[in-house]
Amino acid sequence: MNYDELWKLDHEHVMQTYGRQPVAFVRGEGTRLWDSEGKEYVDFLAGLATVSLGHAHPVVAAAIAEQARTLLHVSNLYLNECQPQLAERLDLLLTSATGTAGQVFFANSGAEANECAIKLARRYGQSHGGPDRFHILSAYNSFHGRTLTTLAATGQPQKQETFQPLPTGFRQVEFANVDALAAAMDERVCAVLLEPVQGEGGVQPAPPGYLESVRALCDEREALLMMDEVQTGLGRTGRWFGFEHGDDVRPDVVTLAKALGNGMPIGACWARRDVAAAFKPGDHATTFGGQPLAARAALAVLDVMEQENVPRRAQEQGKRLMDGLRTLPSVVDVRGVGLLVAAELAEGIVAGDVAATCLERGLVLNAVTPTSLRLAPPLLVTDADIDTAIEILRGVLTP
Repeated sequence: MNYDELWKLDHEHVMQTYGRQPVAFVRGEGTRLWDSEGKEYVDFLAGLATVSLGHAHPVVAAAIAEQARTLLHVSNLYLNECQPQLAERLDLLLTSATGTAGQVFFANSGAEANECAIKLARRYGQSHGGPDRFHILSAYNSFHGRTLTTLAATGQPQKQETFQPLPTGFRQVEFANVDALAAAMDERVCAVLLEPVQGEGGVQPAPPGYLESVRALCDEREALLMMDEVQTGLGRTGRWFGFEHGDDVRPDVVTLAKALGNGMPIGACWARRDVAAAFKPGDHATTFGGQPLAARAALAVLDVMEQENVPRRAQEQGKRLMDGLRTLPSVVDVRGVGLLVAAELAEGIVAGDVAATCLERGLVLNAVTPTSLRLAPPLLVTDADIDTAIEILRGVLTP
């Protein structure tokens, strides 16, 4: 189908919840995409940091095809071959990062992984501090999902207004303000939920010392530290997990999604063993979470990530990308970690207009705020890909 036919079908039959860009992608390979009219693009958004190894990665595609011919799905009332193996792989990575062994619950998305973390924190908090200990603190400009509960945890009032009343027990404080967090952390607080880099909040990394101070405060007040690594986890920031940029920051709960499936819907909530033990059979469940197809894809993704050492690649290629962005006219600041990067534009330049022009010229990125562009290419992005993206941006930004 051509674009006009697809647009008509979409507007007639799909709920109009997205402000779609005027393009329909039909094929991808590595960092490249092709639209319904045959035009080629270089993808520096990767499905919002999701297509971690690039489009149609052959190892992942082969694993999905083989599993689809073998066993797609069984209920979580029974074991399947892939889920426990994937849980072990993730637990080994997180045990290495935190020094503490844990257990994993599988979901279908980042929002559902965070929903699990919130329920687990409440279960743990109430069992250790009584029925009133169910409050969770998060940060303004955070993003934790769009279910009613994760929306309540998200520190963006403009996204919440339409859906009031939201679930109670959630409060936000200024990001990177330890004093504000300490003032809000009373005896009702069971957990603090933070992103090591606020992705949807404009790619804002936690400043040095902040996560360490939050960890110490959580220890002092006997609250859980929960890290939302949905956008930052599994190599994106140049470490396996974003919290590792802190000095010996050891979260109690970590949520993952996006990069784990390379586009296959899967999320995970890891918790240290004593916290995970707060859940009893029947406390939480999902139909599709950890099913054989998604888990097999994730196992293949981890295989490739380890073979390619994606954290190291993200460090090296992230530096090349950020150095290139700093040479561009009208870019007044570059921030980020690894391959999660934002370019702040000069006053008067509208990021959405720049992103739209880039799309017309064959570069996919997005305006993460009205004044800044987000770039999150696949973790296997090459020097040539980065050079191409920089030159397209240079042409768009040059007066």
